[in-house]
This record gives sequence, C-alpha cells and structure tokens, in this order.
Amino acid sequence: MQTVFFRLSCCVLLLALKAAAITSALHAAEGAFSLKVVTDRENAIYRVGEEATFLISVTQENDQAADGTIRFVVDDFRTGGTAAGLPQGIVTPGAEPARVVVKGRGPEFLRCQVTYTPDEGKAVRAIAGAAFAPEKIGLSLPVPDDFDAFWAEQKRLLAEVPLDPKLTPVETRSESTVSFDVQVSCTGGAPVSGYFSKPKAAASQSLPIVLWVHGAGVRGSSLGNSQKGAQAGFLSMDINAHGSPNGKPGSFYSELSKGPLSNYRHAGREGRDTIYFRGMYLRLVRAIDFLTTQPEWDGKTVVVVGHSQGGGQSLVAGGIDDRVTLIASGVPAICDHSGESAGRVNGWPKLVPNGVDGKPDPKIQLAARYVDAVCFATRCKAEAIMSVGFIDAVCPPSSCYAAYNALQGGKSIINEPLMGHAAPKHIQDAFWARILEHAKRIR
Repeated sequence: MQTVFFRLSCCVLLLALKAAAITSALHAAEGAFSLKVVTDRENAIYRVGEEATFLISVTQENDQAADGTIRFVVDDFRTGGTAAGLPQGIVTPGAEPARVVVKGRGPEFLRCQVTYTPDEGKAVRAIAGAAFAPEKIGLSLPVPDDFDAFWAEQKRLLAEVPLDPKLTPVETRSESTVSFDVQVSCTGGAPVSGYFSKPKAAASQSLPIVLWVHGAGVRGSSLGNSQKGAQAGFLSMDINAHGSPNGKPGSFYSELSKGPLSNYRHAGREGRDTIYFRGMYLRLVRAIDFLTTQPEWDGKTVVVVGHSQGGGQSLVAGGIDDRVTLIASGVPAICDHSGESAGRVNGWPKLVPNGVDGKPDPKIQLAARYVDAVCFATRCKAEAIMSVGFIDAVCPPSSCYAAYNALQGGKSIINEPLMGHAAPKHIQDAFWARILEHAKRIR
C-alpha cells in the first residue's frame, strides 16, 4: 500500500498493523460481538506510582454480552503477566466494564491484551496501552565515545566521491512542475536512487527542500511524493531505502526482496563497518548533498520526513547532517537496539539477538549502537514532530520515546494510546501542516 508519505510492503509490518486493532468483532450465529479496551484516562498517561485502570467491555449488537469469558494479561511488551509481576486473569462480562488496575513501576509503557471467548463462536482480541512518565525514558546505553569520530570519518570518505548525478526526465500530468529519475553516486555499495521534482522556472535561492524516506521493504521510489512537495513549492525528492532502480515491475522488487535484500536489516550486523544501515544513512547525506547543490535552494530549509524505517531515517538525518532544519518522524524504527540492557524491548528490526545465556550478543550490540537512531537523536538540533502508538509491537513506544526525549531542538509529539504500527491520515496531515508552517516561517 502506498500513501503520500510512505508505503509498507513488508509483510511483518502489515501483520503487526492488523494485530494492533483496538476493537474486534466476530459474526456468530446470534450476532456480532464487539470487544473494547480503554484506559480510565483519555490520554493514557500517568506518573510513576500512579494506578492506571484498563476498562474492558463486550457488547453484542449494542447490548451487553452475558455469556463467555474474558481473559486478560498485562505486560511490558517483553514478558507476559506474572512473569513481569503484572496482573493477568479471567473475568466474566457484565453490565459494567471489567476493571484491571496496574501501578507504574518506573518510566515505562504497559499494555493490556484481552481475549473474549463467547460460549459459542470464535475468540476476539483487543489491546490498550498506558504510559508512565514517558518523558523520563532515557538512553538504554550511552552513546559510544567515538560515535562522532566514526561518522565524521564516514562522511569524509563520502565527500571524496563526486556526486555525478544522472537525471532522466519523467513525464507527468503536472503542468507546473518538472520531474526526474535521479541516481547520485555514493559509498556503501549503492547509489542514491529517487524521483526529484521541482516547480518550473523557480527563481534562484527561492525554494525549501523536502526529502521523503521509506519504510521497511523493497520497492522503487515514489513519484507521487516528489510531485506533492514540488506542487507545494519545494525542491522535493523521494528516495528508496536501498538505492534500487525506480519504476520497475513489482516482480523486480519481489526478486530483490527474496534474493540479495532478503534479510538486509540484519546484514553485516557483526561490525559497524559492515552493518547494512551504514550505507543507508550515508545515502541520506548524499541525497541532501545533491539537493543543496540545486540553484533554487533557499540556503536555509531542509526537511526530512518518513514513517517506520523512514521515521528512523529522519531521526538519523537530523543527527548526522546539521543542514537539516526539521524532521517529521512517524512511529520510528531503528531505535533502542540496546533496549534489552535497560529492561525494555528493542525496536524494529530487533537487530541484537540474545545469546544462549539470555543476554544481548555483545559484539552485535556494540556495532548496533553506531546505527541506533536514538544515538543520532542526541545530536539532532533540528525542529521535530513525531508520532507514537502506545500498542505498537513493531516499534515499541518506549523505543520511540527514548529517541524523542533525546532530541535537542524544539519538538512535539502526537501520542496515540489506541494505535499500533500505523500512519493514519490525520497524522500525515499534521506532519504536512507542520512542514508547510516550518518552510513558511524559515523563509
């Protein structure tokens, strides 16, 4: 599925999105059941030590269901119920919602997973989340001492490579913009590959930049994204995550996904020089290099926007390149790879495995810290807007907040207590409005 902001074709992410539904219904012989779980506070945010109450209700065709059982388990996204010292049990549907009370043990997110099983028919499930002092969630491990030196050297090596951009005109229906399929030379094994669009006959030094980056999976770039930005008066470029050719049939990307990019997210993770995300991040810098050489650039404004893996890339762009002035980061991935070390669940792509001793693999964890978007967030002075889903099992809310809290510039966050891994229209609209406001103000 492709939206203006991003397209998630990765099956894992699509399945996670479906699993994160807030209400569920089934159609049994006697009618439709609906299961709902919410917190007793609309924003679902509490202080440490406060009690949060999950309210569980079951209805059947708008009447309270009288039969069946409700099983619930509260967990911290890592271990279920009593294994984490959290409640679990069984209750019977009644005229009033069932109440499950939990107390925040520290800065954390807890979720209540509920299964309703009627006397006849299939079970239905729902989830709700609660945040306890999320603004106090910190780094799971310190930023490596030589983090800045490592990335400065990577950028130095990149600067030695000429841009050598190759632009191929692309026909569109737009009469006000021009578009190109662009490849720009880069280090890291692949070029920058994207669609670049701009208004026709724009004056020199008159246009801001918007760079669109992709969620997980393998696909070509989005011409629609690049055109949207250009039609709003930006130098606008959408790049795919892998430097892959654009405009190919679906079968082409399917073969890449099954073949050389089948497990890209874990490729080379044993070392910081070989880890796959190193090349992806350098392509961000190189894309900005290309865009800032355009004579129409206003010399001030650079925006990077994406969701999921693209949200993580946005955080990285803000931390690796001080030309970036605003990032819009939706449910960011590539965050908190060392979360297990702080008793939290790692974000996608679960880069660091646990060894036979149950502890994070030390070699991979060390390498992963150099590509952790949270570490880049500590260096990001750009303005920022972010979204987070409180029941997101793909990019857990603790990992998103670890990044958000580390950001150094002016920032705002859209909290979604009943959202899993998603980028709904109202969030996309909020991001776009923030981008337009930023560009207008910076001018």
